[in-house]
Amino acid sequence: MSGDVDMLSEDDRPLSRKPGPSGQNGHVASNGHGLLPEESSMSEDDEMPLSQISRVKSEPMTPVRAIKRKKIQSDNSSSGEDAPLASSPAKRAVSGAVRMNGALEATTTTTNGKKPARKAVNSDADDDVPVTKGKRATDGNGNGARPPARKRVKQERRESSLNSESDDDKPIRKVPSKAKRKVKKEESDADDESPSDDNKPIKNASPKAAAKRGQKEKESSGTPAPKKKKATKVKDEEGDAAPKRGKKKEEDDEEVFRWWEQQDPDGDGTQKWQTLEHNGVYFPPPYEPLPSNVKMRYDGKPVNLPPASEEVAGFYAALLESDHAKDKTFNKNFFDDWKNILQKHPPRDGTKIVEFLRCDFRPMFEYFEAEKAKKKAMTSAEKKEAKVAKDALEAPYTHCVLDGRKEKVGNFRVEPPGLFRGRGDHPKKGALKLRVRPEDITINIGEGIPTPKPNVPGKWKDVMHDNTVTWLATWTENVNGNHKYVFLAAGSSIKGQSDMQKFEKARELKNHVDRIRKDYTADLKSKLMADRQRATAMYFIDRLALRAGNEKGEDEADTVGCCSLRCEHVTLQPPNQLVFDFLGKDSIRYYNQVTVDDQVYKNIRICKDGKNDDDNLFDRVSTSSLNKHLASYMKGLTAKVFRTYNASITFQEQLDQGTPEKGTVQEKLNAYNHANRMVAILCNHQRAVPKTHEQSMGKMREKLRGFKYERMKLRHALFAIDAKYKKKQKYAEDESDLDDDGVAEHEDSMKAKEIEKAEKKFQKDNEKAAEEGKEPLEDSVLKDKRKEIEEEFKRLKKERGTRKAVLKRERPAEKIEEAIEKLDDKMKTFKLQMEDREAGKEVALGTSKINYLDPRITAAWCKTHEVPIEKIFSKTLLTKFPWAMEVDGEWKF
Repeated sequence: MSGDVDMLSEDDRPLSRKPGPSGQNGHVASNGHGLLPEESSMSEDDEMPLSQISRVKSEPMTPVRAIKRKKIQSDNSSSGEDAPLASSPAKRAVSGAVRMNGALEATTTTTNGKKPARKAVNSDADDDVPVTKGKRATDGNGNGARPPARKRVKQERRESSLNSESDDDKPIRKVPSKAKRKVKKEESDADDESPSDDNKPIKNASPKAAAKRGQKEKESSGTPAPKKKKATKVKDEEGDAAPKRGKKKEEDDEEVFRWWEQQDPDGDGTQKWQTLEHNGVYFPPPYEPLPSNVKMRYDGKPVNLPPASEEVAGFYAALLESDHAKDKTFNKNFFDDWKNILQKHPPRDGTKIVEFLRCDFRPMFEYFEAEKAKKKAMTSAEKKEAKVAKDALEAPYTHCVLDGRKEKVGNFRVEPPGLFRGRGDHPKKGALKLRVRPEDITINIGEGIPTPKPNVPGKWKDVMHDNTVTWLATWTENVNGNHKYVFLAAGSSIKGQSDMQKFEKARELKNHVDRIRKDYTADLKSKLMADRQRATAMYFIDRLALRAGNEKGEDEADTVGCCSLRCEHVTLQPPNQLVFDFLGKDSIRYYNQVTVDDQVYKNIRICKDGKNDDDNLFDRVSTSSLNKHLASYMKGLTAKVFRTYNASITFQEQLDQGTPEKGTVQEKLNAYNHANRMVAILCNHQRAVPKTHEQSMGKMREKLRGFKYERMKLRHALFAIDAKYKKKQKYAEDESDLDDDGVAEHEDSMKAKEIEKAEKKFQKDNEKAAEEGKEPLEDSVLKDKRKEIEEEFKRLKKERGTRKAVLKRERPAEKIEEAIEKLDDKMKTFKLQMEDREAGKEVALGTSKINYLDPRITAAWCKTHEVPIEKIFSKTLLTKFPWAMEVDGEWKF
């Protein structure tokens, strides 16, 4: 180490260092607008709450500077943060660069010293999360159903209190004998063996094995199994039986395994399960050749391609009018790979395809577009029938049996072949993703479980029985050589434990963060260059929520993090400002101008002194060495934990400071989204303005104009009843931006919508009649409806400019006044929604919710401020975080 470290006598004197390699600055291709993809772990639909979240507008974009990647010479082994994830990430939207002034202030927080509720086990990877070994209650079918949450919590507290009574106190509840409990346990486990209809292909573990396992768990925990309750009908005061819950509701309850209430939810950290049974993965159907009249052209002549070559040509043809087909790298990689396929499967007519520009994929594209149009034109009954058929094929693969209980599988579908699209300026975009076959896949099942058969011809590459991992299947994709895994779904017990441990680890950091900050602040002046660089990197990771960063290969996109920053990525602006400009994870541009401590500014000047732009800024710090140093403060602490901690603590403080106590629900939602935006800006969760944003905002403006039109008609109805209302200030003024032309335009739009609505209803009624074998409606029915609509809008036209109106349904003045007041409230709420959506158009709020914000913060906030959580969390997130929903309103991160 002495050879790498020089001593300093003064802080201002530049530290000596090893000379970095020099070279010409390279460039990374850009689209000219700095538009880069947005990171996400779920699809956009999954991010959307039941009440649609909104978007925010950021400052103007700044063009991305040319950035060259430089291979780091020091050891930069990958940490758990930036390593490739198990499965393919979701498709990202492109993102524009956003200035993020104020991000530094948003993250300078103090801790309250409150200890976390539970110390988490050191685990960073999803596949390292143990399965709970605790007991679980079952219903009559052994499906893990439990009574409603609040009632059950109260009941369990009461039982806990009874069990802890002294010997002198008689228990209120009679506890069954050990023999009876054992019998009930065996009966429950036996019931667990009768699978539901949707799970017939899966054979459950034997009742004896399950009973034996349950007995071992009971003995190890020292806690008797909860008594199984008999199903009883609840009667009201008059003795009538309460209505039964719907079947769907019961099924939902049965799927919830309340692992977080067990005695040992974290397990022993090694063995993750005892029995695992599943049906493997679902392979996509084989390729179906195109009709004989659909062929690509070469030099204007149709080419007779064999199926293997035609399939690859179709991948490109489907993207013909997308931005991908305009990308030179994408086109080159596609054509290179396609030529390899053509060598193995040449055209049947002997055509030699040698130049890309002479290829014409238009006929294939037009055929695909026509097929899309046909699917879109399908009736609802046809779409439903197609979905039922698809679901039936996939049903055996959607669930597995883990330790005797049914769990949902996540990405059970094998990705079909296609063209790799990548993110940002990935050098391999356009490369051919080969079809994955059973011979490529290793599956993991329990010992002694029958090996499942693939749904396509072939045999598995290997069959493993490793209960120390949680993946069900794995293979290696051919483009980047990444390992793909099939895990359980987000709402499973294993994933839930992983999420809970992650956030508990971040909460635990509160107890150490002051000491860590004190130490790295002192090391900013260290005479050891390595320590000084490490302290500066920790400052950036803590205050700016930067990722640690890892070394990239030559065939990967040039993205960097804190430890892999190059001198060109940080610009000094006297007296104490730094400008960061680089491509982060998923090729998302990070641009931030921040004011830093004087010593940090001085250290960056020293680190850059005498180096070329493409030299490493921190040439004596690696991700592995940094994480090793952090682990000396707290078990399992990595740079990634800092990012989760800063995101959650910032979010909690923003909510506490910005939520109006007596505001409306929409005002509180706006405050919530504002806090989320602060975190999204801090974590650089950008996105490009959605293509449909202006269209969406136009629809909202049209809807607002409709509210104003409705209010105008109500006012004019009051004037027709009594002229005195014209003198009241509340009703006298006309609605803003709603003149005669606006009224005419709105009424024309209303008329067109009414006619369209009538036509759709007429078509739907005829479809229903055909299904029931009845005669279709006469065309005169639709004609009469159209005539009725025409007459109504002629009447409205006559009312224009008269300041008087007659409502369809006669109402007294008092009711009209009430209607106007309600409409005013509705308009106020809607305007807030519009402002919120416009504000968030360039910031992705979903990524923070899914990955960085402790969901218990949201659950507690909703309870405290009486906001329905369905307005914030989508159904997917509610399923993902069931353990977070039961915190009380006083809970704080």
